[in-house]
Order: sequence, then C-alpha cells, then structure tokens
Amino acid sequence: MQAPQLLSGRGRPQRLAPEVSRVLYVRNLPFKVNGEELYDIFGKYGSIRQIRKGTSPTTRGTAFVVYDDVFDAKAAVDQLSGFNVAGR
Repeated sequence: MQAPQLLSGRGRPQRLAPEVSRVLYVRNLPFKVNGEELYDIFGKYGSIRQIRKGTSPTTRGTAFVVYDDVFDAKAAVDQLSGFNVAGR
C-alpha cells in the first residue's frame, strides 16, 4: 500500500508522514463538552466518521475523532493544535 500523497502548491506530490492518521486523540477537554459541540468544532475540517468521548474517571476529558479522510484529519490538527475549548 502506498503512503497518502498531497499535491504541493506547484502540483508535485508530497508524501505525508507515516504517523499521519484519520484518527485524532484529543485531550484536556472540559468534562461537560458534549458530542454535538465536538462535531461543531471538528466538523469544519471534513467529514467525521465517529467521535468517542472518554466516560470513565480515567478517560474523562478525552476523545477520539475519526475522519473519513486523512487529509481532513491533518487539516484539523494543523488548525486546532493548541485550540482552547471553554478555557481549557
């Protein structure tokens, strides 16, 4: 299987790093954030397949966001890295 490629500004293919994934692990979320709010935040960057919020005492404040496309996931990481949700 070939690594995903992205066209650079000049039309040349650019390989994505192997660690780029469709699945994002999000942490330090407010405990009261709901799935709809997460869809609003992350859905701006592409089609989301699934969001799973942590519900146990050790996983509260975390979520997995699964995009349909690796490039959408990368765009979300690029734009939202360091983004604060409700002051966190």
